[in-house]
Amino acid sequence: MANPTRWTTDTGPEHSQWYIDRFRRLAAEGADLAGEARLLDALVPPGSRILDAGCGTGRVGAALHARGHTVVGVDADPALVEAARTDHPGPHWLVGDLAELDLAAAGEPEPFGAAVVAGNVMAFVAPGTEPEVLRRIAAHLHPDGVVVVGFGTDRGYPLADFDADAVAAGLRREHRFATWDLRPWRDDADFAVTVLRRPADPTVG
Repeated sequence: MANPTRWTTDTGPEHSQWYIDRFRRLAAEGADLAGEARLLDALVPPGSRILDAGCGTGRVGAALHARGHTVVGVDADPALVEAARTDHPGPHWLVGDLAELDLAAAGEPEPFGAAVVAGNVMAFVAPGTEPEVLRRIAAHLHPDGVVVVGFGTDRGYPLADFDADAVAAGLRREHRFATWDLRPWRDDADFAVTVLRRPADPTVG
């Protein structure tokens, strides 16, 4: 990776294992960990090909796989990817920096109908790489593909910057909500879920 992610620089050496243990515990307790997946599932046709960008321990991609979608998950943290492979066989889990995303080189040349960027991923990428991350994700979508991005509004990545970066990546905003279960957006919301689309014809609209 050209630049270390904030996941690496802003957390301690035990953070990855703490994160893995946390979600294993929540799963064992029966917590609802599939909210993001339900939203994606509602936006795409059955059997879609979906990119889980910043997949972490694989909870979102696993839920999408269980719903019949073909899932490729990518995360920069090898420990999280190993946990995803152990806990959620089925999707193709890969270690990779989203700012350098090139899935064709990793044996996944087919474009995606959708991408999900959950879990504050955009707040954990390396500083200054946010525009390139969005550009790389958009480049892996087929025309009319959708991207859903969720992150806290107080995590150091202003929404105005995100919106500008999305436009520069060739994506158009369709919706914004305050939660993954589609509660209405408000300007003082502490979380934003944004639905973006790669236009089928970028010259129109």
